[in-house]
Amino acid sequence: MTIQEHVPLAPLTTLQVGGKARYLVEAAREDEVREAVGFAHRKALPLFVLGGGSNLVVADAGWPGLVVKIAIGGITQQEEDGAVLFDAGAGVDWDQFVAQAVAADCAGVECLSGIPGSVGGTPVQNVGAYGQEVSETIEFIRAFDVNAGRIVVLPEAACGFRYRTSIFNSTERGRYIILRVAYRLTSGGAPSLKYADLRNHFAATGNSPSLAQVRSAVRRTRQSKGMLIVPGDADSHSAGSFFKNPVLSETEYHELTSRAELKGLNIPSYPALDAQHKVSAAWLVEHSGFTKGLTLGEAGISRKHALALINTGSSRAADIVRLKEKIQQGVEEEWGIVLETEPVFVGF
Repeated sequence: MTIQEHVPLAPLTTLQVGGKARYLVEAAREDEVREAVGFAHRKALPLFVLGGGSNLVVADAGWPGLVVKIAIGGITQQEEDGAVLFDAGAGVDWDQFVAQAVAADCAGVECLSGIPGSVGGTPVQNVGAYGQEVSETIEFIRAFDVNAGRIVVLPEAACGFRYRTSIFNSTERGRYIILRVAYRLTSGGAPSLKYADLRNHFAATGNSPSLAQVRSAVRRTRQSKGMLIVPGDADSHSAGSFFKNPVLSETEYHELTSRAELKGLNIPSYPALDAQHKVSAAWLVEHSGFTKGLTLGEAGISRKHALALINTGSSRAADIVRLKEKIQQGVEEEWGIVLETEPVFVGF
């Protein structure tokens, strides 16, 4: 295990802001993860686990302890009970995994194409897009339990998956380091067309799309919204969607729609669990005066998507946070809704 010192973290993230890590270890094997945790404990260092860096805002002061960058690779697949079980290392690039699953004609993650980051990051936030969530296909997770100092296997039911939430970013934050994730996919299954834009896209052709065609359409859609990492595209220097779509109770939803009606507006909404309503965070942002392409100092909003805060070229983390807070304040004043952030804030 090689321990590096004073390593810049900005180049390891898609937002490309933030300071240095006091120590950094790249762990390509499970025993290296165990060894890194032991090093942090002996030195009484705070520990942070880094995956693909796609959902992070690193403070300008950096991280005062040890960063463990997970680089565990490898994908295996085997047929099991009429399905195909894919076992992927936490360091595997997520979109490469999706590409392999689609090439094997296995359905279940095709609508999650183009999402930046690594396999190990997907369960943490219960990554979802275009009508699919990873929790729908996760069979189990192999993880290092930092508290117990041993490797454990967590079935899907133990992970507490909800909208953009799991035990890994809530009740058990910091306890588990994800090593591998197993996904149960459907061999020869039809692609998911739950998302209206996808249905409309393929309705014109009159043919049922293949998994590969859906994957291609999703990637094109993500690129059009600045949500696909493309070299040279300034709008892709982001942490993805910065705010969660609010999930409101019936009373909260009625109050919000009443405000909108007074302004002659109709807010987009979708059914959610427990008879709740999910409303569009992007709509709230744009109807609070924060338009696509707006800049505040060295930070900005993507020209393609209102939920993507971008590094315009020389942003500091403080610039991103300042813009984030201004948007939250504006939305709360205009609509009475407090927007929750999606990215992980490191070192603040």
